[in-house]
Order: sequence, then C-alpha cells, then structure tokens
Amino acid sequence: MEIPKQSAEVFDILSRGQFICSNSSKTYIRKLYNALNQDFDAYHTYFMGIALILEEGNEYYYFSRTESKAELDRKLEIAMKWIDIVDFLKTYEPSFGAGFRFTPSNILVRVSVDADLKNKLEGLKKYAGGKEKQAEIIDKVLDQLEKDNFIELENDIQQEYKTLASFDYLEQLILSINIPEDFQNEIPE
Repeated sequence: MEIPKQSAEVFDILSRGQFICSNSSKTYIRKLYNALNQDFDAYHTYFMGIALILEEGNEYYYFSRTESKAELDRKLEIAMKWIDIVDFLKTYEPSFGAGFRFTPSNILVRVSVDADLKNKLEGLKKYAGGKEKQAEIIDKVLDQLEKDNFIELENDIQQEYKTLASFDYLEQLILSINIPEDFQNEIPE
C-alpha cells in the first residue's frame, strides 16, 4: 500500500483534535483539504491502519476513535460545554455558522442590550476559568473556539473572526441529540 503524500501533515493537524476545513484562510489547510477530498479512500485506509478513523463532514475532515466508558463520560462533559457555547452564539446571532464574521466588541455591544444573552454569558463563566468581566469571558470562549479550530482570526487589526466550516460539526452534534417525549418532563430546565 502506498502512503498518501501529505499524511504526516494531515496527521499533525487532526491528531490534535483539530479540523481541516475547506474555507480556512490558511492556504496550506485548504491544500490539505483538497488532497483529502481528492484521495479520501487512500487516506481513510491508511489511517485505519493506525486505529484512527478519518471522518468527512460538510466541508471539513477530522479523526474519531472508538472510546472507553471513561472517555465517553469526559466527552459528554465537553459536549455540554459546546452546547452552552453554541447556544450563546446562536442567541447572539441566529445565522452564526460557517463563514460568519464577527468581532468580540460586536458581541459585547449586543450583551449590553440583551438580557437573555447576558444571562447566557454569565453561564459561560464556568468555562472561562473564573473570569468575571464579560470581555474576559468572551475572550476565553473565543480562544477555545480558535484553539479547537472552529474559528480563525481573519483580521488581527480589527479583531475580526471568521467561523470555519468545522463549526457545522458542533451544530450537527447538537442536532443529533434526541430526547424522547417520555423523558422531556424529567429533565430540569
């Protein structure tokens, strides 16, 4: 079996839990996306050989693995965090998704006039390492989104971020949650 040409670069990015997105502003990421897109089967087969599953999303790629019970519990905690963050962002702007551009100052302005958004931001304190100021909480949340490759800082001068195609992963995660009607009354709000 021939090893795909850019497998080391792909592994370097995806093994850190990041995504390779079609709409990245980084040229080398878009080139890796195109390489994966053109020869997905070869890459998929290669990574299966080292117990990694190359997954294809809507304009992005990522790795997944089979998990133990302890690992699943940890991932559920992380998923709850992402649900809270996506809820906050969708409250800020319902069209928040791949390709959406924003600045932290735009979010702060909206928080100052929207009580629901302000309450949701307060709920994000637990993910911001005890930060108290609204701007610090937003910065911590955006740092996490950027670190996990869901957004990119597109304009450093204006502090403008671009939402990447991988944000769809979070949206699909939330949409895939199905709570049967029998249990709806048992879940605290």
